[in-house]
Amino acid sequence: MSRHDAGKPEQPAREAWLGEQGSRPRRRRVVLADSTKSRGKALRTIIELEEQTSVGEKLVRDLIRQQLKSAFGLAFAVLIGMCLLPVTFYLVPSIGDLKILGIPIPWLVLGLAPFPILYGVGWVFRRQAERHERDFVNMVDR
Repeated sequence: MSRHDAGKPEQPAREAWLGEQGSRPRRRRVVLADSTKSRGKALRTIIELEEQTSVGEKLVRDLIRQQLKSAFGLAFAVLIGMCLLPVTFYLVPSIGDLKILGIPIPWLVLGLAPFPILYGVGWVFRRQAERHERDFVNMVDR
């Protein structure tokens, strides 16, 4: 017996002291089978994303494609809208004669209107990007 074993009872005495508790198996945590199946698939998808396998690359590529599609769509709408304003003022010159507080309408529309419009487009794009990312995460967690 070493000096580290001084306070411990010997093995046969310990078993007698513990009685049945020493021979009973420990409790085990039981987890529902459905959650492990779905978690296994999600875990596999997460591993594919982290290791950048061909499946993971395709998933990320699809997310980027969705983001670019919405970005280019909104940029095209802004470009068309901003380009149509000067064309409208050129084709309908009577609009240029109108004034509000002594400032011509074309100056107000071209100088002030783009800012709230661009803010709104940015807000819409952010909402779309968050929706795409949320859909991506939900698809990965399935």
